Amino acid sequence: MAIGKKYKAAAAKVDRNRRYKVDEAMKLVKETAARKFDESVDAAINLGVDPKHADQVVRGAVVLPHGMGKSVKIAVFAKGDKAKEAEQAGADIVGAEDLAEKIQGGFMDFDKVIAAPDMMGVVGRLGKILGPRGLMPNPKVGTVTMDLARAVKEQKAGKVEFRVEKAGIVHVPFGKASFDAQKLKDNFTAIMEIIFKAKPQTAKGVYVKNVTVSTTMGPGIKLDLAELSAAHG
Repeated sequence: MAIGKKYKAAAAKVDRNRRYKVDEAMKLVKETAARKFDESVDAAINLGVDPKHADQVVRGAVVLPHGMGKSVKIAVFAKGDKAKEAEQAGADIVGAEDLAEKIQGGFMDFDKVIAAPDMMGVVGRLGKILGPRGLMPNPKVGTVTMDLARAVKEQKAGKVEFRVEKAGIVHVPFGKASFDAQKLKDNFTAIMEIIFKAKPQTAKGVYVKNVTVSTTMGPGIKLDLAELSAAHG
C-alpha cells in the first residue's frame, strides 16, 4: 500500500524513538491531523494482562469531561414509566418489542443502546445484530440499568466504553482533532485513571506496557510511561 503524502508529512513530525510527555503528545497529535474531516483522537493502551482468563478482562466506562465532540443517538428499550423517563432524559428512540422488530428489519439509526433490566429478554434476541457492532447493553458498563435517565444523560455527555482485546490492547477514542490540547489531555487523563484503577489483582509484572495516541489517519505517538505511572499508578 502506498503511503500518502499527508501521512508522510504527519509522520515526519513524530520521533518514533521518543516517548512523549502527555502535554507534548496532545499538542503533537493535533499537528498530525491532516484530513479534511475532523478526525477522532484515539488511545491504544497495551496492558500486561491475559484476557483469556476471565479475571484479567479489563473493561469499563468513563464519562469524558469534554465529551466526544459529536451528538450521540440513543435507543432505549423500556416500557411504561421507564419509557417516559428515558424520553424525558433525551433518548432519541424508545420502544420494546416494536423496536426489536424494527432492528431485526434492518433499522440501525442509533449509536448506543440502553435497556431496562426487564427488557433484556427482548434485547437478548438481538445479540447477533447488536453484539458484533459493540452495541449490546451490559450492566458492567451501565447500559442495563433501572436509572435510565442517568444512563441516557451520561451517554449524551460523552461516555465511552472500553474492553481489552485478545492481544491485551485497549482501544478507546477520547476526542476530536479540533479539541484544544488541554481538553484532549483532560479526557485522556480521565481514561487512564479508570484503566489504572481497573488493574486485575491477578495481573503479573508490568501492567501498562505501552500507550500510543493517534488521530484516525495519523501516525502513533508513544507516551512516557514513567510520567503516566507517577500520575496514576
